[in-house]
Amino acid sequence: MKITSPIEKLLEAGMTFVSSYGIATVRFIGWSELLGALGLILPSALRIKPILTSVAALCLAFVMILATAFHMMNNEPYIATIVFFVLCLFVSWGRYKKAAILAK
Repeated sequence: MKITSPIEKLLEAGMTFVSSYGIATVRFIGWSELLGALGLILPSALRIKPILTSVAALCLAFVMILATAFHMMNNEPYIATIVFFVLCLFVSWGRYKKAAILAK
């Protein structure tokens, strides 16, 4: 949604942060999240540089830290971002240490 939807539609959907940032920043966040999601799936699924799955999870964890800080500063609910942060760390640890996937 952050990549293609008009700002007004994002505000209606409850994404209040878009009123604090420019459209370019909102689009950048959308692309970052999309590429991060692809980075979680594709390297391990294709077995091409599977270490990138762990790196992508760490990058998304950093995005969740920033999102949590923003929501806390604006007195908005932030529990979901903390949950996503923990899940990202779990995926990173799991794909790096616990159940590493070997490259082809």
